[in-house]
Formats: sequence, C-alpha cells, structure tokens
Amino acid sequence: MRSSKVIHVVSCHAEGEVGDVIVGGVAPPPGETLWEQRRWIAEDQTLRNFVLNEPRGGVFRHVNLLVPSRHPEAQAAWIIMEPEDTPPMSGSNSICVATVLLDSGLIPMQEPVTELVLEAPGGLVRVRADCANGKAERIHVENLPSFASRLDVPLEVPGLGEIRIDTAFGGDSFVVVDPEALGVALVAERAREIAELGIRITNAANAQYRFEHPERPDWAHHSFCLFAGKLRREGSELRAQSVVAIQPGKLDRSPTGTAVSARMALLQARGEMGMGDRLTGESIIGSEFTGRILGHTAVGGLDAIRPEISGRAWITGTHQHMLDPADPWPGGYRISDTWPMGIGRPD
Repeated sequence: MRSSKVIHVVSCHAEGEVGDVIVGGVAPPPGETLWEQRRWIAEDQTLRNFVLNEPRGGVFRHVNLLVPSRHPEAQAAWIIMEPEDTPPMSGSNSICVATVLLDSGLIPMQEPVTELVLEAPGGLVRVRADCANGKAERIHVENLPSFASRLDVPLEVPGLGEIRIDTAFGGDSFVVVDPEALGVALVAERAREIAELGIRITNAANAQYRFEHPERPDWAHHSFCLFAGKLRREGSELRAQSVVAIQPGKLDRSPTGTAVSARMALLQARGEMGMGDRLTGESIIGSEFTGRILGHTAVGGLDAIRPEISGRAWITGTHQHMLDPADPWPGGYRISDTWPMGIGRPD
C-alpha cells in the first residue's frame, strides 16, 4: 500500500460521543502556546478536513490531537477538533483522551486511582481516574473555571419569535434554553428537529449577542445550544436531561461535560446548587455525566465555579488513516445528506 501520510488513531467514545485520539503521524503545529497551536489548526484546516471529512470521518466524529504540553505540570496536552469548532475544552473529549492515555499505556496506570494533569487549549485540567484490572473505569475531570454570563435575556429567533435564554461558559460557550417553554420533547425520535432548532437558536444568539470571555477576547461566539431539561431534586442529588446541539446540526450523544459545567454555574448563580450537591446530566441516549462544584474562583473579575465532571469511556479500535497520492479528494468531502448545510454559522 502506498501512502503520502499515515496517521495513527485510537478510536474511543465517552458515554456515546465519539472522541478519537491521534497518537502518531502528525507533527505538533506551530505556536508558542497551546492556544496559538489550536488557532493554527483551526485556520489551516488541512488536518481537520483529513480526519473529520468523509471518507475518513463524518459529522458525528470528534478527533483529538495529542501534542507535547507547554505547561510544566502537565503530562500531556491535546487539541480538540469538532465538526465546526476547535474549542478551548471539551468534557467528553477530555474523558476520551484520559482513557486512551491510560488504557493504551501511554501514561502508566496506578490502581485503584491514577491522577494526572492534562493541558487543553483553554488551560490545565486535573484528572482522577478510577482504575481496576487494567481499565480506567471512570474519569473525573476538574474542568476549566465556569461562569454564568447573561441570565434570562430575550432572544428573537426566526420562526419562534421572542424566547428567553441564559448564556454561560463551561469550558466552551453556551446559549441555554428551557425545552418545556419551547414545547420540545427531548426524545431521540425528534433528534433531527432538536438539532436544527438548536442551531437556529445558536445562530440567533450569535447575531444578537457577543459572547464575552474576559480572558479570551477572541472567543466571542456561542458554540452550542443546551436544552436544559427540568431539574429534579432528591436531597443533594439533582438530575436533568442535558441535550446539546452542535454545529453544523447534530446532537451530542453524551450529556456534554462543558454543558453540565455551564449549567452548574447557572444553578449556582441562581442559588439552586451548592458545593454539597451533585448534578447528573442525562443525554439523548440515556447516558450520564455527573458534576459537582469543587469551589469558587474568579475569571477576569467574574464570579466562577471550579466544576468537576465525571463519566466513562471505552476504546473501540485502532486505525491507520492513509492518503494515496492519487486520491482526487485529499481533504475529503462533505455532502448534505449526512453533513447538515445551510443552517450552521457562516464561514
């Protein structure tokens, strides 16, 4: 077999959401910081297209590139590539990366608990892995500081009229809506409808509001729409559906770790969740992430929480992605029967 490149990938999913990990065949991108390397990957597009587009990828896939950490505390670093974004952080992808590092032996596993520090483009995340019989069985991630941004503000959405939204940062930027107020049932049978509605809401939020992160002024958009299901409480245990629409128009199969973090920040801002509580988010397929508030901090003067999220991930295979020099589609392709077009953010 001839090939002009060979990229080595360990395939993985966290509670249903694919988060493959590139472990070899790609040189670290240019940049003095991981944030600059993230930006280079996002602007260059070559690697993103190769691994995310068909025939090697698809809109359902996220791919993570392992790179050397720029921070002395971290054992490894990674850059997240989602269908339309190259974000600061991702909960499901951090769980996949930690699982691949430990289950594949790239970082030595210590049973019953392995602790490690990873560097995401948005900053350091601290990981505690519950391990047994050579498997990282549950990953606990101290996510980036998370904060509420706007509470109960109006948003005009074409075809819906005026709705009320919150916005928040949970490692990535969210517009948050109440599905009951919109008459939306969060069931898998309506996934296409929910995904398209979520993208319309996200696009409307980006047209009418600028997302403001005090320490990342170039991260000025809302990435996702969180359909925040009704909160149920039993003592200190909180539970709610957590269904997230991702650009260009798909639903996260997991409860989305950054969404669980963002919702905890919103609940804390409203006095509905404290440090002794635990929030379980339920995805569109019934999988779960749990979250808790470890403490309080500040982001550029804004009150923020230190969120921890936890979930499980499983390796599904290993792959060598190749490129025949004669392949007429070296960057792959997107077709609207599987890759939604016309509703996502403009390029």
